Amino acid sequence: MKATGIVRRIDDLGRVVIPKEIRRTMRIREGEPLEIYTNTEGEVIFKKYSPVGEMLSTATQYAEVLSKGTPLAVLICDRDHCIACAGVARREFLERRVSPALDELMEERHTHISKPGDGKRLMVLEGIDRSAAVAVPILSAGDVIGAVVLLTPESGAVPSESDIKLTEVAAAFLGCQTEE
Repeated sequence: MKATGIVRRIDDLGRVVIPKEIRRTMRIREGEPLEIYTNTEGEVIFKKYSPVGEMLSTATQYAEVLSKGTPLAVLICDRDHCIACAGVARREFLERRVSPALDELMEERHTHISKPGDGKRLMVLEGIDRSAAVAVPILSAGDVIGAVVLLTPESGAVPSESDIKLTEVAAAFLGCQTEE
């Protein structure tokens, strides 16, 4: 655990303010759920809650199945990290932080589809020089909880209509799974 040197008091309603610098660094947004843990040393730990992370097994299986239906590599991300992938080296992609561009796409609830010659590249993960061929936000009960991404192949080929539909279906399915 990293010490910040910041001290906050609990108010009369039991609330504590998480400093803006920490919220910005950890990408904690207003209204975002946090899990609260305690340990035997008396520490209280706040952790960002990830509905997509809660269904890691399902997301991993879905990424594997989806990769059989498309020649493109598959990533499934929560709001912060890549949690499942197929068609790429797992240790290189898993737990990588999503890029600011993918975060913005999710926040705005847009779908990204790369088109030939448009010159726009949506970088997906920090520290990885791979862009999205297709990126579709995962919505659950009206909230954005992540994204399903197909990576552009090294050949630069564009996604087919079936690749786009498969990605949309995957995002819809994963969103429905978290509503149960």
